[in-house]
Amino acid sequence: MDHLFRSLMFVPAHNDRLMNSATRVDADVLLLDIEDSVQPVANKQKARDNILQYLSEGRFRGRVLYPRVNDRESGELLRDVYQLTVDGIAGFMYPKSKKGEDVYFFGKLLETIEYEKGFPIGTFKIIPLIETTGAVMNIQDICNACPNRVTAVAFGCEDFVTDLGGKHDPEGQSIFTARAQIAMGAKACGVIPIDTVHIRVHDLEDLERNLILSKKLGFEGMLVLNPKELPLCHRYYSPDPEEVAWAEEMLALAEEAKQEGKGVALKDNKFIGPPMVKMARAILEKNSLISHKKDQQF
Repeated sequence: MDHLFRSLMFVPAHNDRLMNSATRVDADVLLLDIEDSVQPVANKQKARDNILQYLSEGRFRGRVLYPRVNDRESGELLRDVYQLTVDGIAGFMYPKSKKGEDVYFFGKLLETIEYEKGFPIGTFKIIPLIETTGAVMNIQDICNACPNRVTAVAFGCEDFVTDLGGKHDPEGQSIFTARAQIAMGAKACGVIPIDTVHIRVHDLEDLERNLILSKKLGFEGMLVLNPKELPLCHRYYSPDPEEVAWAEEMLALAEEAKQEGKGVALKDNKFIGPPMVKMARAILEKNSLISHKKDQQF
């Protein structure tokens, strides 16, 4: 993992006020939107131009940028990726990823443009957006469609519930199974799962309840609509001091056992095996990224 994915905040790229505000927010990833929030269609070119202007002026220096492009049926996708495959863009959020073939197609499009522009193949990463029932069922195919290019996969609950013909209930029962399936499928493929937006952006108590469940399900970040959600997202998707201390102890005990020629370590009459060591390393890696980010200034 090269950077953090605790918070991925949507920013309508045609909106000058919100783009300017985004230069000052602390989101780990900025999803500069050219798709749903950019209407009418004439504004999509303004969104692309805004992104390029902000990059040329250095206003997003040090930020992780994943523009959300338009889908392959829109007629806008080629303009999106050809104009925005430039230095300063980490990758793209690809909407309406229904199956692995969709993501494979997008990966090959990026490969062709990378070759033409002289970028190393694989420079631009992909975050597929899971928005349909079929996409949930095809989650592993989607995650495996472009090895080394699909960095994370994100859940879009609103379109999913519409496709399901269900009801977006306050308790979240209608999306619980999909959330669990996306998190498990992503983790099975070594891809970072990103939870859906919290649509009641001003209800921070409900956001906190969702974050507690989200972390239990295995998500490592959340799609964000409003900057006020960022502190809670970062708190819950960051290792707390007890987790860091536990991880450091696990690695120390595992190393001690290795030095003594033992296959496993023992702590409080419990074996410390490879799964615990793997989890400890992941915790410390994320904690290191967080510390590095705190040392940087935008």
